[in-house]
Amino acid sequence: MNVFSFAMRSRTRVAILLFIIHVGLIFADVIEEHILHRIKRQEGEPKKEENYELELCKDKDAGEWFRLQAGEGDACRDVIQCTSSGLQAIRCPAGLYFDIDKQTCDWKGAVKNCKMKNKERKVKPLLFTDEPLCPDGQLACGDSVCIERGLFCNGEKDCTDGSDENSCDNDNDPNRAPPCDPAVCVLPDCFCSEDGTAIPNDLPPKDVPQMITVTFDDAINNNNIELYKEIFNGKRKNPNGCDIKATFFVSHKYTNYSAVQEMHRKGHEIAVHSITHNDDEQFWSNATVDDWAKEMAGMRIIVEKYANLTDNSVVGVRAPYLRVGGNNQFTMMEEQSFLYDSTITAPLSNPPLWPYTMYFRMPHRCHGNLQHCPTRSHAVWEMVLNELDRREDPNFDEYLPGCAMVDSCSNILTGDQFYNFLTHNFDRHYDQNRAPMGLYFHAAWLKNNPEFLDAFLFWMDEVLANHNDVYFVTMTQVIQWIQNPRTISETKNFDAWKEKCVVEGNPACWVPHSCKLTSKEVPGETINLQTCVRCPNNYPWINDPTGDGFF
Repeated sequence: MNVFSFAMRSRTRVAILLFIIHVGLIFADVIEEHILHRIKRQEGEPKKEENYELELCKDKDAGEWFRLQAGEGDACRDVIQCTSSGLQAIRCPAGLYFDIDKQTCDWKGAVKNCKMKNKERKVKPLLFTDEPLCPDGQLACGDSVCIERGLFCNGEKDCTDGSDENSCDNDNDPNRAPPCDPAVCVLPDCFCSEDGTAIPNDLPPKDVPQMITVTFDDAINNNNIELYKEIFNGKRKNPNGCDIKATFFVSHKYTNYSAVQEMHRKGHEIAVHSITHNDDEQFWSNATVDDWAKEMAGMRIIVEKYANLTDNSVVGVRAPYLRVGGNNQFTMMEEQSFLYDSTITAPLSNPPLWPYTMYFRMPHRCHGNLQHCPTRSHAVWEMVLNELDRREDPNFDEYLPGCAMVDSCSNILTGDQFYNFLTHNFDRHYDQNRAPMGLYFHAAWLKNNPEFLDAFLFWMDEVLANHNDVYFVTMTQVIQWIQNPRTISETKNFDAWKEKCVVEGNPACWVPHSCKLTSKEVPGETINLQTCVRCPNNYPWINDPTGDGFF
């Protein structure tokens, strides 16, 4: 196979740039020569200088960068840090400002806090005190005022100092979900284990079918329809004789809904990936319950109407950029009757984790930079994204962080490397606890790299030919198996996996309507919407998902 350097998506390039910059802040080898210097103490004034440093550093966290002077220009590039050996300073490269909240350099236009000298000092509630401050059922704010326990970490500031929302991670939320209790959490409605690695019903691994979930994110349209036809060509069959299946997390803009309808007709799963795919990652981390409902429940309205999906099968959610929305996201999912989320990433581990319900505490740490994981109990399944091992030779190579999306595994450069990567990660699952293996893609990564696509198809064919216990299934089909575990021999006749087993016949429409539409919410654009149903009056969007013009 020839070597192809793969074309990264723009957001991946930005993420890598920011990572390089962040590393540069520490190691200083990519920053101009004057970036790292020590603020030297003035001779003859040691006490004054020491007092100045003590005053500056008295309320700073370890490793925190802050400004001496607020403002645009160089003032927004310059920050200092308190260290054991004194004050140290850096300057961001030209074209970048320092983001106080993110604690890293970023593009000028993205930094909105040049007027802030320090990170916001958040008052912590008084959750643990030597003597009780409040009656039963209440807890103390940072100012010692008592409020109802249930008001803490509910997304709204109920303490006058806001402290009830300032200590809300999995270890400190006073209303956090309890640890897994197998006596209470029983199938089919609940599944958990202490470390997340246990097999449902305690089946021995040799009796468990190895499930593989292939997913694709973003719009389905003419850029990728032929790719999907090549992968899911009707010739690749699971051991039960049914066509292999995948899950598509569909975002709205530029989606061809007649193609979505055809994918659904063929038995693939359609899930939602938002309407706007807002490119501000912080939006998803901080969105309200209503924001999430408009994006995800609104996307379900659009896809059901314009892809003519009438079987209530759109039950899955994945957030853009894998930015978890905390309790607000999962509260929305409960209220809107979504079955599962597939956004939360688990760090690389052996053995990998099984999906779990969110009634109980997550069996792994909240993984990812500035992620906002849920802490409370929610009636939602989590189709956790196990990180994949991207080492070229796992027996000898040093440890490398894993990667959740396949196209974020940046060291895969050739088809041979990709084949070895797939084989090694398959073995990690198959030879251990047979947790479902997730392969999560953006279509462009395979389309733009024919060598990767060839390796992927060769690997799929090889796995199906050599194993009678490996199934390429949808996310919902995985949950159906977990709720009703079947041995390998029983799985061949598992009714839930026989639906739309082999689909013949013609598409819903040979020539879809091509609707040239505008929307007040997307000013200045005329967008093409392809659908087998009647064209709407307006391009569907966040406040008008039906496109009827009723906001």
